[in-house]
Amino acid sequence: MTAVADAPIRAGMPSLARLRGPLNAAIGIGLLLGLWWLGGRAVADNPDLFAFANFAPEPTLRRLWSMLGSGEVVEMTLPSLYRVGAGMALAAAIGVPVGILIGRMARLREITNIPFQFLRMISPLSWMPIAVMAFDTWDGAIVFLIAVAAVWPILFSTAAGLRRIDPAWLKVARNLGANPFHMLFVVILPAIAVDILTGIRLALGVAWVVLVPAEYLGVTSGLGYAINDARDTLDYDRLAATVVVIGVIGFALDSAASAAIRKFNWVRDTH
Repeated sequence: MTAVADAPIRAGMPSLARLRGPLNAAIGIGLLLGLWWLGGRAVADNPDLFAFANFAPEPTLRRLWSMLGSGEVVEMTLPSLYRVGAGMALAAAIGVPVGILIGRMARLREITNIPFQFLRMISPLSWMPIAVMAFDTWDGAIVFLIAVAAVWPILFSTAAGLRRIDPAWLKVARNLGANPFHMLFVVILPAIAVDILTGIRLALGVAWVVLVPAEYLGVTSGLGYAINDARDTLDYDRLAATVVVIGVIGFALDSAASAAIRKFNWVRDTH
């Protein structure tokens, strides 16, 4: 009798489980907005910080709505997305092949380990003076800085993924007559696709962080330029709205990379 009575409860549990994720996300967003509102009130009530009152949610979101309606958000975002996309493409074009090489060749890995680790620990923005002198355009310099920042997560994640491949897979492929082309495109790349995408996801986060200070260079477009311009003109509600745009786009890019990882993940959860 009890089992029959509990059946409707158990039947409703999957739907409740599906709602838990969105509900928790809504709680998190609510907490963030609440802290933002409290911070804005504290700033507005402080005589020394009153000039920054437009960082509060109401003026920020009102200005953001105006920027969306005027097309300003699209205008400032497209150049930044181009620079990040070009830098990421360059980083992947270098990081994936080099990662495969050092993952496959132990001696090359030992030779390059210290130089690569040394270069990885140098702040990408440290290369800014060299980039300015080396490239004819500001866009070229920014793309270079983004590539320098993004190449290392892709390279090391690719190498780590290749080292985890079961050697039996490669042996079986060779015994079946696989040539180097088949070995690379039929065995290796599918096996490490998730590792490459994980590296790209990490690199994308680094690139998006580097983008804003990199766009403080001589460009007159992009999200970093918009931040700098709003600061110089004391247009604080526009500055805060631009920060929100940066966060939303960065979150969307990370979510897209995460979705790609789930799609290409050939290891399925059996639970």
